[in-house]
Amino acid sequence: MAYNERLADRVREFLEERDDVTEKAMFSGICFMVDDKMCVCVTSTGLLCRIGETLANEKLEEGNCTQMINNGRAMKDFVYVDDIEVETLKGLNYWVALCLEFNPMAKSSKKK
Repeated sequence: MAYNERLADRVREFLEERDDVTEKAMFSGICFMVDDKMCVCVTSTGLLCRIGETLANEKLEEGNCTQMINNGRAMKDFVYVDDIEVETLKGLNYWVALCLEFNPMAKSSKKK
């Protein structure tokens, strides 16, 4: 599992005050689960952000992210953000905050 460990450490720092965060290996990276729901993942090239379909569509139009495609199907709540977009503290805070804002509305995955 190759992911950007420096970026993962930065996301950990952003989330360290919360007591509802767990980490899980997913999507060829490390995902930060908030309240048992996938919130944000660190990959080898940046972040996978769960921000909701409406906001994802807005951000896709701005052109600073790409749609997540899984098995040929667009995952409408998720966008990939290149590491260049989150290189600054301001950029990282912006994207992680969007993920946290959507998290209470996100559906939990089915437990196996």
